[in-house]
Amino acid sequence: MKTDNVFKRAYNEALDLAANLPGDGALPSENALSARLRVSRTTVRKVLSMLAEQGVVDGVAGRRVVRAIPEPVRFPAVETVPMGAHIEKRFMEWMLRDNARPGTMINEVELAREFGVATASIREFLNRFQRFRLIEKRPNSGWVFKGFTASFALELFEIREMFELRSARAFAALPDGSPHWQQMRSLRDEHLSLLGEIEHRFHDFSDLDSRFHRLINKAAPNRFIDDFYDIISLIFHYHYQWNKHDERQRNEVAIHEHLTYIDALLSRNVSMVDLACRAHLTSAKQTLMNST
Repeated sequence: MKTDNVFKRAYNEALDLAANLPGDGALPSENALSARLRVSRTTVRKVLSMLAEQGVVDGVAGRRVVRAIPEPVRFPAVETVPMGAHIEKRFMEWMLRDNARPGTMINEVELAREFGVATASIREFLNRFQRFRLIEKRPNSGWVFKGFTASFALELFEIREMFELRSARAFAALPDGSPHWQQMRSLRDEHLSLLGEIEHRFHDFSDLDSRFHRLINKAAPNRFIDDFYDIISLIFHYHYQWNKHDERQRNEVAIHEHLTYIDALLSRNVSMVDLACRAHLTSAKQTLMNST
């Protein structure tokens, strides 16, 4: 995993911005780009320099104009996410693939080799779950996945509902220029695409589900919520998939719920947002409880 993922993410987002500029194609100022891309002005200058090298923009500070964009170089998605997010995704995939159950042993050295990361990064990730007693460190024998009870899941659900309702309302109040709106529209297209191929792609829903809910939570950034969301992901976006019964049908229902939720967010009607959010979370809660 590259260490300059922030720059690569900002560069890819700048390409999207350039491709959708209205009017004369003039780029916003460095300050405006810094805010839009959520990076420092130093990173913005690196992004602009690479865009110029690729022939995407021309001009000088204060008057940079977008040129034709045939096939500009884009960085692979895996190189634009933070190390923690990369490890989390690979770890969840590993748990599903190996059908991890309470008592499953976790070898951090083997995981580090499989994920292509440092052992210390795996250890740091596992430590975040240890304080919730989901994973236990045992001397000289690695880690043990302990699982969780129905009461644990219900307690966590209460927190998730508070977090997401707050974030959904904040999302509906975002300004027109927020890049989150375009990201949400893109996710809507991905949902429709997956729905059209649900028979043989229903397993792809877990990743789409996670990205959708994380985008909603970005509308109201909170360092404590961001940290806690790793645990929420483990429980709500992956654990219920261990119950394979009716998985395709359940994922199809969830996609329809997401589309209703997305349309409510795009409408900016807070009452509709609350209704769609609560309906989806209620359904997710029932799915989770049926799997425990």
